[in-house]
Order: sequence, then structure tokens, then C-alpha cells
Amino acid sequence: MKIGLYFGSFNPIHTGHCIIAHQIAYQTDLQQVWLVISPQNPFKPSNGLLNEYHRLHLAKLAVQGIDRLKVTDIEFHLPRPSYTIDTLAYLEEKFPQHQFCLVMGSDGLQNLHKWKNAATLVERYELYVYPRPGFPVISQLPVKLTEVKAPLLDISATFIREQIKSGKDIHYLVPEPVREEIEKNGYYR
Repeated sequence: MKIGLYFGSFNPIHTGHCIIAHQIAYQTDLQQVWLVISPQNPFKPSNGLLNEYHRLHLAKLAVQGIDRLKVTDIEFHLPRPSYTIDTLAYLEEKFPQHQFCLVMGSDGLQNLHKWKNAATLVERYELYVYPRPGFPVISQLPVKLTEVKAPLLDISATFIREQIKSGKDIHYLVPEPVREEIEKNGYYR
């Protein structure tokens, strides 16, 4: 099976993430897209992150009932911080029957050369890239990529967290089951 890996903190998962994952899963040759919840991104500070198991649960709520989308906690069981190349090596060992590809935004593509073992990454894995405003689909490394057009919403997890802290409503910014769970548990207050 050809699987796209969409890495992120998903702090919290929001409607923009869901639209991108869905478009890539259903408008490309990928058979599934796995949302990989990263417990600690090496490029981001870990303070302000909701507990990884809560983020995992919210992501599962967001994609429940969508056949081609799956949420995985694979990085929870690997050394931290999480490096994509290490996660891919582990996944290939655990699931040799699958072909893995990377899903990322054009902003991530422009920074790909800074990633651990970036040259090996682009040599071995195909990329599915969605354009982000202000970030042309260009790379400093030779990459095999498929550009995927997806409706982009100007929504960020940071904005959502700020809205919650301010006591503002987040309807439509996150899937409804995610909003309900955030409110029920007082996350991000």
C-alpha cells in the first residue's frame, strides 16, 4: 500500500489539517494518509504543547469514519526529539509491505535542507507538497514531488489556542467532536 505520512504537532488538529489530509488521500495515488502525531518537533519548543495522548485523541476524533485517513502514535515510542528519517526507518522495518511518502506544505519544503539526513530523505522518499501562501513550491535539494492543490484556510493552531485562552468561540475552526472535547476538558485555557 502507498501511504503518505503527514507529520505534525496537531496542537490542536484543525479544519485546515483535515482538508489537506483528505484532499491528498482522495485526489492522489496514495491509498492512505497517516497523520503522525509528533510528541516533540525538533524545530519547535515543547512548552505550550497539550499532552501528546490528548492530541492523539483529538486527531482520532477529527478523522473518525474517514477510511483513507489514519492517526498514528508511532513517534511516541521512539527517541525524542522525533526526526522524520528515524521514524521512516522504523516504519519501513515494521511495515515492509508498504511504500511510504511524505506529505508537507511548501513552507516545510523550503526548510527541508535543514532536516536530519535531508539528502537521504529526498533521495529515498517521494514528497506530496501542498502550496502555502507566500511559500512557492521550491527546494534547495533535488526532490521527487507531486504538487497537490488543496483549499487552504488561513487557520493556525496558534490562533485557535489564543482564541480559547481569550474565551472566544472556535466553532468551524476545528471539527465539531474536537471542539466538544476541548471544551469538555478545558484544554488550552
